Amino acid sequence: MPPAIPTATYRIQLTAAFGFDDAAAIVPYLKALGISHLYASPFTKARRGSTHGYDIVDHTTLNPELGGEEAFARLSAALKSHDIGLILDFVPNHVGVHFADNPWWLDVLEWGPASPHAASFDIDWEMLPFRNRGGVLLPIIGTSYGKALESGEIGLRYDAGDGSFSAWYFEHRLPIAPQRYSEILRTIVREADATDHPAGKAILALAARYRGLRHPDRKEAPDFKAALKAVPGSADLIDKGLAAYRAGEGRNTQIQALHNLLERQHYKLGHWQLAASEINYRRFFDVNTLAGLRVEDAGTFEGIHTLVKRLIANGQLQGLRLDHIDGLRDPAQYFQRLRRLTREAQGPAAPPLYMVIEKILGDGEPLRRFAGVHGTTGYEWLNVITQALVDGAGLQPLDEVWRQVSNTSPDFPPVLMRAKRRVLETLLLSEFTVLTRLLARIASGHYSTRDFSADNLRQVFELYVLHFPVYRTYISGSGPNGPDRELIAQTIEKARADWFGADDGIFDFLQDALTMDLLKGRAAHSKPRVRRFALKVQQFTGPTMAKSLEDTAFYRYHRLLALNEVGGEPAAHALAPDAFHQLMTQRAQDWPHGMTATMTHDAKRGEDARTRLLALAEMPGEWASLVAKWKLLNAAHLVTDGAMRAPSATFEYMLYQGLLGAWPLEPDADFTDRIQGYALKAAREGKEETNWINPNLAYEEGIRIFVDRILDPAQSGAFLDSLQRASERVSVIGALNSLSQVTLKTMMPGVPDLYQGTEFWDFSLVDPDNRRPVDFAAREKALAALAEPDWDALLRNWSDGRVKLAWTRQLLAIRNELRSVFTDGDYRPLAISGPHRDHAIAFARTRGAQAVIVVVGKNFAPLSDNGRRWPRGDAFDATVDVSGFTVEGTTGSDVKLSELFRNLPVAVRQARLSNLAGPARPRRKTSA
Repeated sequence: MPPAIPTATYRIQLTAAFGFDDAAAIVPYLKALGISHLYASPFTKARRGSTHGYDIVDHTTLNPELGGEEAFARLSAALKSHDIGLILDFVPNHVGVHFADNPWWLDVLEWGPASPHAASFDIDWEMLPFRNRGGVLLPIIGTSYGKALESGEIGLRYDAGDGSFSAWYFEHRLPIAPQRYSEILRTIVREADATDHPAGKAILALAARYRGLRHPDRKEAPDFKAALKAVPGSADLIDKGLAAYRAGEGRNTQIQALHNLLERQHYKLGHWQLAASEINYRRFFDVNTLAGLRVEDAGTFEGIHTLVKRLIANGQLQGLRLDHIDGLRDPAQYFQRLRRLTREAQGPAAPPLYMVIEKILGDGEPLRRFAGVHGTTGYEWLNVITQALVDGAGLQPLDEVWRQVSNTSPDFPPVLMRAKRRVLETLLLSEFTVLTRLLARIASGHYSTRDFSADNLRQVFELYVLHFPVYRTYISGSGPNGPDRELIAQTIEKARADWFGADDGIFDFLQDALTMDLLKGRAAHSKPRVRRFALKVQQFTGPTMAKSLEDTAFYRYHRLLALNEVGGEPAAHALAPDAFHQLMTQRAQDWPHGMTATMTHDAKRGEDARTRLLALAEMPGEWASLVAKWKLLNAAHLVTDGAMRAPSATFEYMLYQGLLGAWPLEPDADFTDRIQGYALKAAREGKEETNWINPNLAYEEGIRIFVDRILDPAQSGAFLDSLQRASERVSVIGALNSLSQVTLKTMMPGVPDLYQGTEFWDFSLVDPDNRRPVDFAAREKALAALAEPDWDALLRNWSDGRVKLAWTRQLLAIRNELRSVFTDGDYRPLAISGPHRDHAIAFARTRGAQAVIVVVGKNFAPLSDNGRRWPRGDAFDATVDVSGFTVEGTTGSDVKLSELFRNLPVAVRQARLSNLAGPARPRRKTSA
């Protein structure tokens, strides 16, 4: 049986091209590597052709494109035979909608609020303007609704197989409410001139039986459809009569008939751009095709967890990674229910199911405790490792380089503030409008607050969102806890300080609405509205921060792209060793079993591209000179048109960093196309010269031309030669940093998570580039040849990545051999002294008498002649204080770095505590 707490996890991306059987085939390789748990992307039924699996259309079924039940059974058998557990990336927050493949969503479109699945979607049914009846906006039309109607792109069809009518817009199915069937059938029979035809008479009789808006109701509908289907000749007659609704050029009567029919549905069709201002269902961020689930509804919770519960009960699932928990209305309630469900599935004797959450923490924000949760997926630790390895002395010069390039201050908060404003004005305007209308309705419903104008309420709420510093609070139905109350109060004060209007209690009102204090007292405000507002705000601030920070500000602020990573801050400072040790000591006590990632499917760049870019902080002067040279060499390749410059100066600077981080060690025929894809995405995400909603095609074409020119040897030979020489040196430093990075990830408190393929060097760009297929055969072959690593040979050929693979396998072997030291052990900082004490970090992991000494190098540029050679041990002049330990292969209380770094500038040695006396071990908090 695999251990309850993973020793190491391995994340794979399942697709139609890499399904359950393909995953089963790599299980022996993962076992040989030292992996205890396979960590799989979502594998419940997703939209056909999905490359990521997050657009789930049926939580209750295994994805048939991955092989379905039979292939999953083979994967389960392979995992079981190798004692490897399975962790599922589970998506409780949203599902894929539109198109024709989500049965719950289609039922809601057909029946509206009367659908049993309506409670599963967060729809504001009454929010559509200028409409007598409630409905949900469907922003799926590529042009205007009128043009789509007039051109015949929207058509009414009859499904003879089940006796139903649907409108279709290309691949989007739009079920017609059965209440309109009588009207449709009478129109069809008249159009077909079949009132005296036997089939026509039967259809008219059927229509008469169910005439009126109240019929057929839900219980009668199946019989009605069956009766219609059973009428002899009905399919041909209906197909002929549908001409009454067949819109197209010059068919004004038919256009009006189809329009009238569509306007009487439980939905309203609209241009896709309407989503920015009019959408009335909660989405995943700003993705129209992903609708939020109301998992707080008990029926919805049960419905989406049936398959998970079965897999756990069958022993086929040993862990869950819960996606986007900040999207849930009440995460605490969700995890309480989930823990009950997993315990029921496992049985009373089983250890708690391993559960981690996708959660992005703000600077200094503690992780909240949820029932059964062992920690996060590790974004914060990715950034801690980066900050521990970056050379802090080089960040200030890089600030100055960025100041000169951007002609702005390197201060980051104003950049984030502008990004938030842009997001509130565009991408999330609909959600923001829904909340401000609700807030105004709450105010107008009580005599004490009715004088607050809707416009002022909108402005003060906007200020609150702009100043809100983290992703969300965790208020439950009973109100906020102390930290959340304090956070809200602090944010209110920052917003108040930014307000120039009269403050006659409007901020106090907003604060009381957010904390639900409005419900206190004898003359309380509307309880349902206040609760809905307070809880929905929490589901709004997370997407606002994510879209503003990760998907906007990260693409505007380019001081050092290595720091522009999910869960991080582009203007972050270096983390001193003492601060690193403090964080690790606390983590060993509080969250020892959360994941530690250095690469994820959401990362902005590959883990080794990031470690390469760290080198720029070690040689900032040389970097500034290179950028100045490259700008001169490429000035002729810029595309200008009046005031337009493509790319902008700041984008050009970002592009040079991106090229340096991703530059291939071996020829890559697809490299230019990959960079073009990255450049287009980066430009649109930045939302300055262009964006996703209203692309500036001229600017984007200018970027495309510029990239093509500078990567064309015939046009840019001098630039490419210079880039190649710089890359060779930065790659050496990056490889050294990478070995330190993987050592820290594997040895520090937490569960190391390897992203697919990153056992070799990973210079990928942002998704979808980081989800390209992995050559597992090459990795398996290389691993088999590394049973006894020849470190000298591996270093001579370091560029092929085998040195990283060999070192990773060795680290995981130590974790497996001394599992309890890493799963339940302590963390002890070790002091370093000597001239090069700032070039290493050292610590020990201990449990009882067992110990592991870990030392990693850093700031390699001066020790490697700025990347011109691979430093050997004698380049490091410092010693590590190991007093109290007996270290394998060494003697004395001080160990020289030159000895530890004989093979690699990283070292892990087994040891024993020679003196068990010492400070009392603090009691560890438990999460399960």
